[in-house]
Amino acid sequence: MTTKLALKGGTPVIAPGKMKAWPPIDDIDRKLVMASLEQTSHAFGPNCVAFEKEFAAWNGNKYAITTNSGTAALHMAIVACGCGTGDEVIVSAYSWSSSATCILHHSCIPVFVDIDFNSINMDVNKLEAAITPKTKAIIVVHLHGLPVQMDKVMAIAKKHNIKVIEDACQAHGAKFNGKKVGTIGHCGAFSFNQNKCLCSGEGGMFVTDDEEMLNKARQLWSFGETATPTQKRDYHVYAMGWMYRNNDLTAAFGRAQLTKLDGYLALEIANAKVLTKALQGVPGIILPTAPEGCEPNHYNYTIRFDMEKLGHVKDASAFRYKIIDALKAEGVDTMVWQSFILPAMTVFQAKDGFGHGHPWSSPHAQPVDYSLDQYPMAQKHCDRHTGMTTPLRAPNGPDIAKLVAEAYQKVMTNLDQLS
Repeated sequence: MTTKLALKGGTPVIAPGKMKAWPPIDDIDRKLVMASLEQTSHAFGPNCVAFEKEFAAWNGNKYAITTNSGTAALHMAIVACGCGTGDEVIVSAYSWSSSATCILHHSCIPVFVDIDFNSINMDVNKLEAAITPKTKAIIVVHLHGLPVQMDKVMAIAKKHNIKVIEDACQAHGAKFNGKKVGTIGHCGAFSFNQNKCLCSGEGGMFVTDDEEMLNKARQLWSFGETATPTQKRDYHVYAMGWMYRNNDLTAAFGRAQLTKLDGYLALEIANAKVLTKALQGVPGIILPTAPEGCEPNHYNYTIRFDMEKLGHVKDASAFRYKIIDALKAEGVDTMVWQSFILPAMTVFQAKDGFGHGHPWSSPHAQPVDYSLDQYPMAQKHCDRHTGMTTPLRAPNGPDIAKLVAEAYQKVMTNLDQLS
């Protein structure tokens, strides 16, 4: 029996207002944020210091520095690893732009590696071939909360004496072989912006167990100075520095949300299991998978459309958008997360970050090739995916996950209505 899609005038599966927004706010948040507002240190204040200690303890790191964004934390990681002008840093061909632009921030050269289509993460089997004598570090992106196979990455890094930065901006609480991400590489970065599993509006955290790395990162974080705002400062600039510090109100919000993070993650994982089970048998979709040893947090539940089976290989991206429009009309909060692979972005194709071709034109750099045919799996994924965050997040429960699956079933069995 044919069911009229909501896009064509039918009744939506998920009624407006049924799905709740993220994050939930309660009296814990109000108490800490209002207490911050009513005290006198509104820049880098006492909540910032407490947030660093509490997050480090929660994640299992010796040190943490609270920042104004995950992007800032990534830049700090580049500096902490001793990367400089012309040095190469390897990164996945598919991620958020900050995973690669953080490399440019310190005049280093990004080198891209294609993804494994199944995991959407960097294809670790192609990693070693990208290493050159100029390689100084690897950024492993635990994309959508799914850990990279870190045992293979760390073995390759040790063999070539290069550093590993964990981009865990989406991966709070995710684990590889029982270890939390952000504790396996030499340093790492987390984000706390609106969409993240730990939300403080904006903000981030640099983490490491290495005191030398901590000090290098902290110098960049605060104007190139060697003393923090909580210490006696001489206000002397010893090296290149930015102003990447967090503020007390944001840190207070982050501290409040951190007290609830374990519960949030447990619900998200449980909802993902319900959704995965309910989506079994829905035609034309490819469900997310996790390699052995990888425990994702399901930050972004990513579905790909099987365009070979659907007969839309040649117009994969365009037909994908038609399906998404139909899903949205049914009340599903889903979207294309990243519509360009990183090496296709203008700044990399033009090889001009700061003018005059810098940093690629530096005499310390060597030529790199960003021909797009090197990244077929990244492009294939890019053209066929859609992602969901809100449907699995608190306060939404398994009832929402089941409705989402019902909406997918309705749309994918009535695709003829999209012609």
